[in-house]
Amino acid sequence: MLRSVATLLGLYTVVLVAVWGLQERLIFVPEPLPADHVFDFGPDVREVAIDVPGARLSALHLRLPSPTGVVFYLHGNAGNLESWFTNVAVYRRANVDLFMIDYRGYGKSTGTIDNEAQLRADVRAAWDSIAPEYVGRRTIIVGRSLGTALAAGLGAEVSPDMTVLVSPYRSMIAMGKLQFPWVPSMLLRYPLATEDDAARITGPVLVLHGEVDRLIPMEHSEAIVERTPGAQLIRVHGAGHDDIHEFPEYQAAFGKALGVEATDRSGLDAAATRP
Repeated sequence: MLRSVATLLGLYTVVLVAVWGLQERLIFVPEPLPADHVFDFGPDVREVAIDVPGARLSALHLRLPSPTGVVFYLHGNAGNLESWFTNVAVYRRANVDLFMIDYRGYGKSTGTIDNEAQLRADVRAAWDSIAPEYVGRRTIIVGRSLGTALAAGLGAEVSPDMTVLVSPYRSMIAMGKLQFPWVPSMLLRYPLATEDDAARITGPVLVLHGEVDRLIPMEHSEAIVERTPGAQLIRVHGAGHDDIHEFPEYQAAFGKALGVEATDRSGLDAAATRP
């Protein structure tokens, strides 16, 4: 009996050590692109490279002649700019620029994600590379799924005119307890505490969440809104995690944030097919 218990404890320890060391593979799902990949989203979309310590981030920038502002979009987990930077017509109609990066290892971005501080520093470096262009104009930071923690953190730091969180999670610790309850939270090296950062945002916060999201339950958004002064929660009826952008409630709310009339809201999300 004691030998069996010892064996089980030994196996459990080995698994925990693996979880500690392989967190990047367990959390992040990058889809690389070849360095010579050519993006084709129109002549007003420019490819940008942002140098950060140990890597070069790939970004796309929709640049309109006289935009009223910019949407800084932090995308979800799987995919890359090729699959996320789509349906940009709404930004053109709203006369708002769109800027989006690929995280390290995603798309054409080089390097690997090594820790949360590095990931957040990359996001801030990307913001700082374009923010001076939009002084005095409207700035909107959008995060979807994985990107919501990063968007909330940046929103708390730079105080945009609006922060939009689509399908957010309270924190990776909360997600870990939901999906891997047998793993001690102290082992998690990526807390990514969306709720803590959102609570520090001083401007308007719009939260959109599908009522039948099976990956991130609605309760996560409810907890975030409860702690965030002035935040608005839109419950998208019938929507899940991957398809929330297809629903009229989402399109109307997202379009309103951009200044698009309700009668002209087709293709509203910069992420047509990804979570």
